[in-house]
Formats: sequence, structure tokens, C-alpha cells
Amino acid sequence: MRAKGRVVIIDDDAGIRDAAFQVLSREGYEVEMAGTAEEARRLIRDYEFDVILLDLKLPGVEGLDLLREIREEDPQAQVVVITAYGTVQVAVSAMKLGAADFLQKPFSPQELRLAVARALEKKRLTLENIYLKRALAEKEGQVEFIGKSPAIRRVLEQAEMAAQTDSTVLLTGESGTGKGLLARLIHRMSPRAEGPFVAVDCGTLVSTLFESELFGHVRGAFTGATHHKIGKFELANGGTIFFDEIGNISLDIQAKLLKAVEEKEISPLGSHRLVRVDVRILAATNKDLRKEVREGRFREDLYFRLNVISIHLPPLRERREDIPLLAQYFLRRYAQKHRKPVEALAPEVLEIFQRYPWPGNVRELENTIERLVVFARKSVIGPEDLYFAGFESQTPDLTLEEDLPLEEVEKRHVLRVLRACQGNKTLAAQKLGIDRKTLREKLKRWGVGL
Repeated sequence: MRAKGRVVIIDDDAGIRDAAFQVLSREGYEVEMAGTAEEARRLIRDYEFDVILLDLKLPGVEGLDLLREIREEDPQAQVVVITAYGTVQVAVSAMKLGAADFLQKPFSPQELRLAVARALEKKRLTLENIYLKRALAEKEGQVEFIGKSPAIRRVLEQAEMAAQTDSTVLLTGESGTGKGLLARLIHRMSPRAEGPFVAVDCGTLVSTLFESELFGHVRGAFTGATHHKIGKFELANGGTIFFDEIGNISLDIQAKLLKAVEEKEISPLGSHRLVRVDVRILAATNKDLRKEVREGRFREDLYFRLNVISIHLPPLRERREDIPLLAQYFLRRYAQKHRKPVEALAPEVLEIFQRYPWPGNVRELENTIERLVVFARKSVIGPEDLYFAGFESQTPDLTLEEDLPLEEVEKRHVLRVLRACQGNKTLAAQKLGIDRKTLREKLKRWGVGL
């Protein structure tokens, strides 16, 4: 049975330690004990506790100083201070330093149970607050998946069925097709919808910091680790963790991720503590993971763990009937966001959009519409306005390219945008609606000098 939480009792009175140990163990807590300040420091340095019961009258140390040390070592731990009769003022000082509660000796088993339960609830709310702040920072917004094409209807049907299970889902498709949006939609439709949704961008995280991001770390785990950090797995506990562009992670991190997926346990860096996690795993990639497995860049066992349910998102060029719907949706969104009186796209613009290959897919379309709205000078956007969206060198050649292979059309367009950006790959990738790494891979495939 999973423990309710981890508690340490710090008191030099063996009788109080043993009695508290018995009460809390019977309640289902995992309990450690320390009789001296030195033992307490060692335990708190090596392990992460949910609740710390601290006697402020330990011999050889000032109780409030030890409290400051503990709060600095582990800001997330909830400290319940234990005081003697007649020392309420000390308890008040402790509360000002961040203690969650206090117990006055002698205290009953029921008072102890209530104090620990309140502290544990406070920690839960603190973690929820951290998650909510991160979610707001990500500007996750309302989940809407726009489209009426048969291809998208199939995707949504698959997503709805997958949402009702707790199986791992692998989302595949080119960059910009909406894999992240679909992952959020699956979470929102699932029984875990009330739990957190935590996204991990595997394409931008530095490999050396990846383990710390996933599993967290304790203070002193490595140079620069000045405080405890809660990892993505713990933040996602009870909800969903989404690994975007999972094909980008290194083989050593793949091994550690596989262990966490299989055992549902993680260990923060620098700690011996094992943390049970209850998460649903979604992953996305724009790579052919089967090819990556064959070529030794992706673990076969991890691939099979992730690919329980697979959903492929088609590129925008394969669902052109959705382009007008998406364009109008983004037009309304960005007109409202930027407070611009833009009402529609001219039919000629929609016709150009229908012929255009959209190598950056929906993300490129969205970026294009936002730029058009920002630079709009009238209520209806016409072909002459496409200049401001970076289409100045694209539209004249579109009709000439209709007989070319799609790969060649995409290559010509990407190179035009790159030239227009004077070789700035970051700016070109932004205009195309793809990340810089994807752009580099395309250029490498076409033999274009990097």
C-alpha cells in the first residue's frame, strides 16, 4: 500500500519519538526519527520529507536557527514545531519563519494526527499552486481542434477512444500538425482531466539537465543545485505527462525514462528516496521511430512501451478542406488578441492558401494569419497584404509549381524564405512555423550548406 506521506520526527526525548512513530505509522505514514540536530541534518540532506516534526528545544542548537536551515534546505517540506508549555511566543516566531503549525507538549495522538494531516494538505495545495502557475505560464488556453476533413475526423475518433483508457499513446506527424494540442485534448477527455497536464519539450532541454527536469533534485546534487527542485514526473502525479519530440532524447536518458515508465517510481538526483508516481504517459515525435530503432538511436523496448496506442496526424497539405476553417478561426483569435477590426480574408487569399504547400503545417498557417492581422490596414485582408506575411516571393510562383513533386515545392519555398531572412535560420524557422532543428534537418536532407 502506498504511504500517505513521508514524516520525520526530530526530538531528543525517546519516549515522544517512539509514541509519535507508533501513532503515525498506524495512520499509514512512512516515518523516520532523529534524536539530535546532526541526525536531523543528515536525514533532511539525504531524503525529501513531506512533513517535519521539530522540537525547538534540542540540546546544543538554537531551535529557530535549525528551522531556518531546514526551510533553506527544503522549502517545500511542511514543518510542525513542537514547543513546551508556556513557550507559545517561540511558536509564533517559528510560524513567522515559515513553520506550518505547532504542537504544544503534552499533545494527544489525535492532536498529532490532525497537525500532520493539515501540514500534508498544505503541501498538496502548495504543489497545486506551483502546477497552476506553470500551466498559466505556458498559456495553455482552451483546447480546440479545428477541422471537418475525413482525416481529422478519424484522428478525433481515435483520440476519444484513447482518452477513455490509461494506456500510453504515441502521436506521430510532421512539426506543426498539432500533436501537442491533441495531447491536451486527450487529457481533457480522460478520467484524469482534473489532474495536472505537464508537458516536457524534449527538443529544447539540454541533455545534461534532462534528468533533473524529469526527476527533480535535492540541494547539493550538482554544482548550482542550491535548493530542492520538484521534477516533472512528481508535478504530473495523478494526471498526464506529455513528452513532446521524444525522438530527440539521448540513449542514456531513454534508459532512465524506460525504468520510470515500467516501475512507476523515480528518484530525485542526489537522493536515495524512491517516489511512487501515478501518471498517464503521452508522447509525440516527428521522426520515424522504427527507423531510429533500426539505426540504433532509439531503444526498442522504450518504443514498444510508448507505442501501445498510435495516432498519426496528417500534414495540412493532406487536409486542404480544413484550411479555410483554420484560417477563419485564427483570424478571429488574433483580431481579438491584437484588438484589430479585421473581419475576413478575401476569397483570393483563401485560394492562394489552398494552393500553398504549408511545410510548417498548421503552426505556419497560424503564424501567417497573426502577422497578417498585425499589419492589416482594413477589415478584409486581400492578396496585396500577403507581402507583410512574408509571401512576397511565394505567390507569383505558386501556379508554376503545381506540376513539381511536393518535396521540390517545399524545398523551393523553404529556400526562398531563408533567402528573404538573409540566412537567419531562427527567423526563417519562425516564419515557416517549424523549430530550428527541423529546419536544419530539412536543409541537411537537401544537401544545402549549413
